[in-house]
Amino acid sequence: MSYHIPKTQVAAVVPGRNQSVVIQHDFPVTQPSELKPGQCLVKMIGTGVCHTDLHVSRWDWPIEPVTPLVGGHEGVGEVVAIAAHTEASPVKLGQRVGIKWIAYSCGDCEQCRQGLEQNCVSAKLSGCTVNGTFSQYVVSWVHIVTPIPEGFDSFAAASVLCAGVTVYRALKYSDARIGHWVVIPGAGGGLGHLAVQYAVAMGMRVVAIDTGAEKKKLCLELGAEKWVDFKQTTNLVSAIKEACDGLGPHAAVVTSPYSEGYTQAVDYLRPGGTLMAVGMPGDAKFETSIFWTVVKNISIKGSYVGNRQDSIEAIEIAASGKVKVIYALKGLSDLGQVYNDLQKGNVAGRIVLDSSK
Repeated sequence: MSYHIPKTQVAAVVPGRNQSVVIQHDFPVTQPSELKPGQCLVKMIGTGVCHTDLHVSRWDWPIEPVTPLVGGHEGVGEVVAIAAHTEASPVKLGQRVGIKWIAYSCGDCEQCRQGLEQNCVSAKLSGCTVNGTFSQYVVSWVHIVTPIPEGFDSFAAASVLCAGVTVYRALKYSDARIGHWVVIPGAGGGLGHLAVQYAVAMGMRVVAIDTGAEKKKLCLELGAEKWVDFKQTTNLVSAIKEACDGLGPHAAVVTSPYSEGYTQAVDYLRPGGTLMAVGMPGDAKFETSIFWTVVKNISIKGSYVGNRQDSIEAIEIAASGKVKVIYALKGLSDLGQVYNDLQKGNVAGRIVLDSSK
């Protein structure tokens, strides 16, 4: 099997710091002969857009992106080339695979051996420290890409590769069990609506926190048992406690980009509860009562995307039909407007870009 690989492609590029995204029609494509052992070339089908992409494009975080920057880190495509001298490739030409935030991990350092590949000392980050999925062709690594099951919609799978994996891992390590209450702030958003479904699939009881009739309807349809509108509630902490038998939830998966979401979680969690910190505000601080954190035996865990096994599990659960990705499909050329909508908080569910448009 062989493919015609063009020399150039369409890519959404941020030329440099404080510059807006532009659509470039002559961005170079890495040729098969240029791939290093272990690498593969993936022809993109579609890619999700994550709030992380917006942060990276604005240089919000203390991670220096490549310049010029091709963002994107949750894409699905077809393997069209595998580097010469690649040993024991788990994927083959023509196979659909997913590309994630963690573009590369060595597999040999202490963090990798302990299942924390996302904290690998040599990690490369898609759409940040290496070019990502807002293009038509992407270089990746055969041992890192995630196989996509037959029959699973490519555009739906794209969002699972970041948003889905991220919330699935947070729930998996939250210590919450079947029948436990879990609070999901921002439940109607891109990560939140997936978190609701993964929690339900894992047997947890969900309290959805968000605002607006549209998001309320969505969350309840997806399986949330309780709804709290933060704009219509005078005392959010009390409302959440009351929704969870008056004691508060056993866990909270906080995907909020604002520090208030973290501070409030310590207040409303029941004794012995777990705060899973997932959202990453640019430079906000986490300030809360040390006294009540100690007295209530609150556990606070950071949860950063997921490893390869987390990704496979999240994809398989979604492919089984237990998780439905709510997305709007747009073209790659629409990325600038999508960024504007994300900035204004006008996106419900997920935005996925068709790489051919």
